[in-house]
Amino acid sequence: MIPPDSAKYLAVREAIAAPLRGSGYGYIETPGFENVELFARGVGESTDIVTKEMYAFETKGGDRLALRPEGTASVLRAALEANLHKAGNLPVKLWYSGSYYRYERPQKGRYRHFSQVGAEAIGAEDPALDAELIILADQAYRSLGLRDFRILLNSLGDQECRPVYRAALQDFLRGLDLDEDTLRRAEINPLRVLDDKREAVQKQLTGAPLLRDYLCDACKAYHEEVRELITAAGVSFEDDPKLVRGLDYYTRTTFEFVHDGLGSQSAVGGGGRYDGLSEMIGGPALPSVGWALGVDRTVLALEAEGVELELPPTASVFAVPLGEEARRVLFAKVTELRKNGVAADFSYGGKGLKAAMKAANRSGARYALVLGERDLAEGVVQLKDMESGEQSAVGVNEIVAELESRLA
Repeated sequence: MIPPDSAKYLAVREAIAAPLRGSGYGYIETPGFENVELFARGVGESTDIVTKEMYAFETKGGDRLALRPEGTASVLRAALEANLHKAGNLPVKLWYSGSYYRYERPQKGRYRHFSQVGAEAIGAEDPALDAELIILADQAYRSLGLRDFRILLNSLGDQECRPVYRAALQDFLRGLDLDEDTLRRAEINPLRVLDDKREAVQKQLTGAPLLRDYLCDACKAYHEEVRELITAAGVSFEDDPKLVRGLDYYTRTTFEFVHDGLGSQSAVGGGGRYDGLSEMIGGPALPSVGWALGVDRTVLALEAEGVELELPPTASVFAVPLGEEARRVLFAKVTELRKNGVAADFSYGGKGLKAAMKAANRSGARYALVLGERDLAEGVVQLKDMESGEQSAVGVNEIVAELESRLA
C-alpha cells in the first residue's frame, strides 16, 4: 500500500473503528504469530484454515509457530493471559486492527496477506450484545457510504441441540457421492461440508436437513431476540439457514456481510457467537461474540459502488520560500502552524517559484504562502487561495492567526 491509495485504507480502518471506540471497546494488539496449537484447538483441526492455509514454521528453539490466520483466538488468548475477565467488568470489549495471513490461491479480494478490523465482546451471553456488534458494523459501512451490502443471519445452535442436528446431517451426507476428503470432513465436522463452495457438492446438498429445524427452545428464543433487536434498530438482514462460518468455534448467532459487486469473493466480513472457545484453549467458560471486517474487501466494495471517500489533503497550507532568509522565516511559520494543528508542508530543496507552485498544486493544499525578498522587506507574506486564485498580502506576524481563521 502506497500513497495516495493507502489513504483509502486508513479511512476505512478509521470508519470501522469509530463506532467501536464510541461503544466501550478498547484497543488490543496481538503478535503476528502464535503457537500453532492455539489455532488447531480454537479454529479447528478440520478447517481449511488449519489444514491447508496456515503458514506454520519451526523456530530455532523448536517451537511450532504460525502466522495468525484470524484474530479471535489471538485476542481471547491475550485477554485470558492478562486476566482481563477477572477485572470485574464483563463483557470485556476489545477491538483490533492488523494483518493476517493465509496460504490461498491469490485472486481479486483474496490475498495471502490481508488486513482486518475486528471486535470481540468477551464474557457475556446476551442477545443485545450480538445485536450491538451487527448494528455497529452496519453503522461503520454506512458511514463510509456503502449501500449495496447485505447481512446474512443464522443460528448454529448450542451444545444441547447441535449434536442432534450433527447426527442427522451426517446420516444425510453419508448417502451422497462425495470424495474421500469431504467424507472425512463430514465425520469430523459435518457443518463444514455445508460451507463447501464447489458446485458439484452444493448440488447434492439440496434437501439437506437445516439446523433451524433442530434448534432447542432456548436457542430459538435467543435467536428471535437478536432478530427483533436488529430490526428495531432499522438494520435490514436476510435469514440464511445454510450460513455456516468456516471456523469451528461458532455457536448460536452467526452472520456474514456480503457485497454482490465483488464476484466470487463476496464476503466483506462476518462473525458470530463463540461460547465454547475459551474452554477449547484452556480458559474458563466465557461466552463471547465478535466479528472481523476485511479492509481490503471493503475498499473493493467502495470501488464497486463508485463511492469516492472524502479524504483530507496531506497539507492545508504549502509554504514557498524564495531565498535563504525567507526560508528561515517560513520554516518557523510552518512549524508554528503544525503546533497549532494546521497541516502544513514546505518547499524543500531550494526550488524556483514555478516548480515550487507545481508542488503546492500537487499537495492539494488550500493555501500557498509565498515569501520573497521584497515581501520580507515589507514584513508581509503573499497568501494565495489555490481554489479561487486570489492572492493577498498578510503581515508575517499575522499569517498564523489568519490561516487558523480561514481554515476553521
